[in-house]
Amino acid sequence: MALQSLHRSLLGLGVASVVLAAAGESATAQDVSLNYESLSSLEEPLATEVGDVTLVLTGLLDTSLSDGAEDDSTSDTGLIGNAQLAILTQLSNSWRVSLTYFGQYATEGTAGFRSNERTTGNGAVSVGGAWGTILGGDVSGVVREQTRRHRGVGNGVLAFDDVMGQLDEFGGAYLGRFGPWVVSAVVDGDGNLDAGAMFQRPAGNRDYRITFRATDGVYRTASERFDTRAAAAVVEMIYGSTTLDAGVGLERLASTGRKADRRFVSAGVRTKAGVVGFSIGAHFGRIEGQDEQSAALGLQYDLARGLSANLGLNRRQADVTVDGATFLQVEETEAVVSIRYSF
Repeated sequence: MALQSLHRSLLGLGVASVVLAAAGESATAQDVSLNYESLSSLEEPLATEVGDVTLVLTGLLDTSLSDGAEDDSTSDTGLIGNAQLAILTQLSNSWRVSLTYFGQYATEGTAGFRSNERTTGNGAVSVGGAWGTILGGDVSGVVREQTRRHRGVGNGVLAFDDVMGQLDEFGGAYLGRFGPWVVSAVVDGDGNLDAGAMFQRPAGNRDYRITFRATDGVYRTASERFDTRAAAAVVEMIYGSTTLDAGVGLERLASTGRKADRRFVSAGVRTKAGVVGFSIGAHFGRIEGQDEQSAALGLQYDLARGLSANLGLNRRQADVTVDGATFLQVEETEAVVSIRYSF
């Protein structure tokens, strides 16, 4: 009951925000990332103008060496390349139109805490104005990217740090700003709704960020489909080059004759001193009395503009089975070193 009540409250907040947008509240279009993967470029994007069209490109190339403590085989070498290209123009009525595509290629050696697919791609078209931005396409991660905790530094990747239920890739989305608030919502082809709100404002020499998210989705085990309903929140403080944040979440997974409740909390810190960046994070969750745990340490050393040496030490462990359905079954410790060029 507590989860359902909290979910309804947060969902109502997201829906109310969209209604306000339709009513003409002040809003501005947002820069939208379709990169939902573990690695993301931190550099300013490259931009050029061709007539009335602006081309914006960002991406990275990462070559890595990884070793798993539980695996007696030789170390794996891997290569990841990803990029996002946005084509933007402005109409005579001041509406902004863009076509955005993100693509990633990863060799088999990059398996582990990163994407299990060798190639991934997301595309979307958007129209934005003073009322916000409307998007259509592969927008399933738009709310997640607005409301999530920050990624780790270097190759530090914290496992399980998300709800388990997912939306279909194709759908429609809205994104808009109202003063210190940014609201977002996604509806997929099955009618599942993901709604979020982010509040960010400085106070003295610190900057504070609070996010809320409520989502319906689907989680699939090897043999069964579960409908999910979740609510999550994140609190963040930035002081100078240091960021501290924590997130909590509740999730209900249900199928015919079965249900499971999940609770989780994650926290971490990331900082940078000169050319060295560092992050550490930890996660603990429980599904029907069975634990999920993970930890991640990341390090980045800047060699030149866009070029860096990176280290990650990641650990995840979970063995969760409810009424014969296996939700999580993994125990891995992985060390990853890489050279990365971001643009």
